[in-house]
Amino acid sequence: MNDTITEDAIASPSERPAGETAHGDAARQASSIEMRGLHKRFGRDTVALDGVDLTIEAGEFFTLLGPSGCGKTTLLRILAGLEEADDGRLAIGGKDVTEVPPHHRSVNTVFQSYALFPHLSVRENLAFGLKMRGMAATTRDAKVDEIAAFIKLGDLVDRRVDQLSGGQRQRIALARALVCEPDVLLLDEPLSALDAGLRSQLQVELLRVQKRLGMTFVFVTHDQDEAMVMSDRIAVLNGGVIQQVGPPREVYEHPANAFVARFMGHDNLYPVTARRGSRLTTPLGELSAEEAGEGELLLIRPETLDLLPGEVAGDNHLPAVVSERLYRGSHAEYRLEIGGTTLQATLSNRGRHLPEVGDRVTVTVAPEDLVTLDE
Repeated sequence: MNDTITEDAIASPSERPAGETAHGDAARQASSIEMRGLHKRFGRDTVALDGVDLTIEAGEFFTLLGPSGCGKTTLLRILAGLEEADDGRLAIGGKDVTEVPPHHRSVNTVFQSYALFPHLSVRENLAFGLKMRGMAATTRDAKVDEIAAFIKLGDLVDRRVDQLSGGQRQRIALARALVCEPDVLLLDEPLSALDAGLRSQLQVELLRVQKRLGMTFVFVTHDQDEAMVMSDRIAVLNGGVIQQVGPPREVYEHPANAFVARFMGHDNLYPVTARRGSRLTTPLGELSAEEAGEGELLLIRPETLDLLPGEVAGDNHLPAVVSERLYRGSHAEYRLEIGGTTLQATLSNRGRHLPEVGDRVTVTVAPEDLVTLDE
């Protein structure tokens, strides 16, 4: 996407009603978001959004999740006012903002590229939106000091941005978006350029900031783990269409269809070739399932499996051979062969003997852990 931003796009939102303040004040009112029938097409053949209907609750940490090209960034840019929908309506805080320009929306955006001014100091970057709003210098400085202390970077306010680390720059980008006290904060993959350790640290810090402020956050990512760690709810998109909306656990454990299952990292998907009551016939063999649903695909989550040494008879007991083992420290990932079909299993390493490659084992799964879904 194009991260070139005009001064109007960065400038602070319009004045909020008296009594609403930032940084966790009890008087603050978070804003809900309502999207109805949003369509967006680029050129003749590219459909970016195909009738999106979505409600984001006030004060929610909501994540738009999906692969590249699924429409999540386009949707975020429409929320920001940086892109216009071809059709549909958008309301923020109960007010229709479909045709409201970005600098008149109480929304700010944190971009993947930070979009900071490298030749300016941290203080000057943080004060930019406030200055555009015409705020007096003394008040502006006080607000900058307050937000810098809030994100624990108060000792860096007089440094140039190009002298800071990637993690520090990302915090400054977040602080610059927060200092103008928007009702909604949009975050476009803001952590994707960071190394794994710093990314995990900032995930926790970002979540703490959101909970402390009670602000509505809309977060875009293609990283499933990041979405599950940070979100109150997740919307999974593909081809401009919302595939599923729900809390992280629901989306992971009960995906709505095969696309969601595969995108959430599930490889154990098998066709159900026959049914007899609760008995399902699959390429793995016959399995007993409790309330698995009527879908034509069987999902077996790898962490629900257990491995017993040797061959052990029983219901939902499948003889297998270990063809691969990946040691991950806290857990091990197994590739198992069952009658020419492959099954993935994940086992905790704590207090157990780990099977070796070539070992014959018995795979067991509880009937209540089996889920069927549609393609």
